[in-house]
Amino acid sequence: MTDPETTHPHIDPSEEQPPVPLQVLCRECLSYGVMKPKGGKAPVARRCPKCQSPRIKAHSELFSLSIAHMDCDAFYASVEKRDNPELADKPVIIGGGRRGVVSTACYVARIRGVRSAMPMFQALKLCPDAVVIKPRMDVYVDVSRKIRAMMDELTPDVEPLSLDEAFMDLSGTQRLHGAPPAVMLARLVKRMKDELGVTGSIGLSHNKFLAKVASDLDKPRGFSVIGAAETADFLHDKPVRMIWGIGPAAQASLEKAGIRHFSDLLRWELIDLTARFGSMGERLYHLARGQDRRRVSANAPVKSISKETTFNEDTANMEVLDGHLWRLAEKVSDRAKAKQLAGRVVTLKLKRANHSSLTRRQSLRDATQIADTIYRTARSLLDQVGDEGPYRLLGCGISELVPETQADITGDLLDPQAVQRAKAERATDAIRQKFGDAAIQKGRALR
Repeated sequence: MTDPETTHPHIDPSEEQPPVPLQVLCRECLSYGVMKPKGGKAPVARRCPKCQSPRIKAHSELFSLSIAHMDCDAFYASVEKRDNPELADKPVIIGGGRRGVVSTACYVARIRGVRSAMPMFQALKLCPDAVVIKPRMDVYVDVSRKIRAMMDELTPDVEPLSLDEAFMDLSGTQRLHGAPPAVMLARLVKRMKDELGVTGSIGLSHNKFLAKVASDLDKPRGFSVIGAAETADFLHDKPVRMIWGIGPAAQASLEKAGIRHFSDLLRWELIDLTARFGSMGERLYHLARGQDRRRVSANAPVKSISKETTFNEDTANMEVLDGHLWRLAEKVSDRAKAKQLAGRVVTLKLKRANHSSLTRRQSLRDATQIADTIYRTARSLLDQVGDEGPYRLLGCGISELVPETQADITGDLLDPQAVQRAKAERATDAIRQKFGDAAIQKGRALR
């Protein structure tokens, strides 16, 4: 059995290995090539020999990797800055309204400590000069679909996670495009910037887990690579909170078992991790070794779309819960629109301090993907639960999914304007798709 602490069991680590060729890509002019060792010394790439740009990426496995994760940089805020150049250097917060919570923020605001789901009053204390903008979901959806069309030109294997991020599998596409996947990914984010005015970060690796990790390493406008040969060394001292889905509650549970870093996980046998943590233990065992067999699934059947958050401190404060619920509803709506789906059932999930759970569901007259409808339904369910907190976790989602063409058709007698709003949103999307972003704008966008 291979020692998990050994990165390359077939190589004697005591022997100095000869330098390997370096595969180099310029992210500015998109030229690429291979730099070979000279005189026994490893090649070093600092600037593009063609355009002299410092925006180059060099890695020994750059042209052999094909699993990617693309994540837009502060997507909502980037769109707002694109549409209003006066905001370019200002801190921008998307959110507010009667829910009073941050949906997202630009990097200028993030540097000052503003984070998603933060109460707006707290965000404005940290960043009093911030410009607060209400979300324009119709605009964000339109830009997202244009990005998706660009990704579809690269590969049929695109798995969207939300409006602003997706996995891509570019295996076998080099012959089609005449260039390695890394080059096509650099071309993608360059097109996004030039044609749509938004930027994105790329993570490139040999599986989905590592591609997702890589895309977060160098934001914004990053292009990070985790090769197969370096996987074990890269993960060894990283915190387990880096794993997608490990929130505060799971992290606390792992810390009780003495697990803080990937190296701690390597000391556990699979049977012991599974006995202690169930299915999560099996997942942790494989991820600690950089193993992820999940495929990029463009057409995988989706049974539900949900989002949840675990609080750092248990709370029964209804204003706090309400703010988080709105943000969760936005995220669910975001993912539903990215997948072109809608749900007939809205679900509210709560977990108390003693880990007992409450789940409430409500069927809708029409399937929906509209954030406001999801929020109002979930809020009604929250009111029905009453004062049974405090709670450590809140979640909401939609299920019984149908194509978005079957959504929001007949409307609600208690909200006769709902169907008109949904139709107007789709009509706006269609007009922009055909004639461009400037073809039609809402009045609030002109203020």
